[in-house]
Amino acid sequence: MKFGGTSVGKPSRMHEVARLVTSGKGPVIVVLSALSGTTNALVEISQLLSQSNREAAKQGIDRLEAHYRSFVQELVGTEAARTEGNAIISEHFEFLNIILRISFSDALYKDILAQGELMSTRLFCVYLQEQGIDHLLLPALEFMSIDTNEEPRIGSIKAKLGSLLKQHKKKSLFVTQGYICRNARGEVDNLKRGGSDYTASLIAAAIHADVCEIWTDIDGMHNNDPRMVDKTVAIEQLSFDEAAELAYFGAKILHPTCIWPAQQENVPVKLLNTMQPLAPGTVIMHQAGSVGVKAVAAKDGIIAIKIKSSRMLLAYGFLRKVFEVFEKYKTSIDMVTTSEVAVSLTIDTDNFLKEIIRELEPFGTVEVDRGQTIISMVGNEIAQTPDVLNKLFQAIREIPVRMVSYGGSRHNISLLIPAEYKKQTLQLINSGLFGL
Repeated sequence: MKFGGTSVGKPSRMHEVARLVTSGKGPVIVVLSALSGTTNALVEISQLLSQSNREAAKQGIDRLEAHYRSFVQELVGTEAARTEGNAIISEHFEFLNIILRISFSDALYKDILAQGELMSTRLFCVYLQEQGIDHLLLPALEFMSIDTNEEPRIGSIKAKLGSLLKQHKKKSLFVTQGYICRNARGEVDNLKRGGSDYTASLIAAAIHADVCEIWTDIDGMHNNDPRMVDKTVAIEQLSFDEAAELAYFGAKILHPTCIWPAQQENVPVKLLNTMQPLAPGTVIMHQAGSVGVKAVAAKDGIIAIKIKSSRMLLAYGFLRKVFEVFEKYKTSIDMVTTSEVAVSLTIDTDNFLKEIIRELEPFGTVEVDRGQTIISMVGNEIAQTPDVLNKLFQAIREIPVRMVSYGGSRHNISLLIPAEYKKQTLQLINSGLFGL
């Protein structure tokens, strides 16, 4: 059971988490994120330190400490528990104050970011102890690790976690940190993409869990973006492939990497709402449950690149040369379309855009369009579902579509549109495809 920052962001929410994790049967491993706002505050403190602005960094540390002190006052009721909670806070903020006198480095940055999860789990355990709930804290830094390519060391995680659990067979409630891990050099690091969700999925796969529950502040994955569209509904069931497509193309509730470990071991993933624990949420499993369009997702910040070359496009190896440029700069491509004289593709970062354009220019004329959005319709066998394309293009006939990707996946139809049409497009699709 994984709980995000908003699920543990207030003492009352943490009390609810304790109730949820002790209400089921069988042993449970609880994965906690940092309290909401903590990681952002630690990133800001780190940036100030990297700029040698120690005075402002000290102010940020003091503000965060005051927040944690008041959190403990509400979290626990006995003097003994408050003393223990405050001792934990003192320990971590002593570290944060010491770093004000140390030269900033990338390794130190990772250490700073880890403090949020280390504190949230330890404070949660103080509350469990006060309530007389038997539990064990499993430090993630003892079993969660990544290799030199920053990929999880699955075999090592499985062996180390299995060994820890065997040592405590009589325990039925374990608490651990999401997001943080050790790197190949043994230093404190983090899982970056997907953070705590990734931790939960890796643990679920390593122990062959019955289910991996991701608890957030939304009741499952919705058929459209609730922030943009008024009428949305939660999806009852998705296949792993459908969920991965939705996550990749912008569904914020889950990161695409989080699906993979659970999918490898066929562990169902449930997306549930801490604020509405009785809501059914969304279950992600091997079976899709139904065919047709299930949801729409939007991915912003897209850059479209068109390479026009009447001389080279039909030449053997031309596309390989184009793709090698993106591979060289470790830049992934989302969509691709080709014609007899041009190839268009999209990327979601401008980190190496100047270098990429410079290396593409010998191939032909290069055009770059920023400020684009990918809108993806996802559903089981969507490409074979009759009338989907007809309904889709009828619904968005007023929208200037820049690119279409259809047939690359049985589960996905994607459109590239100017970003300013995003909200209108999502609303039109909600009406045209879902009748909402």
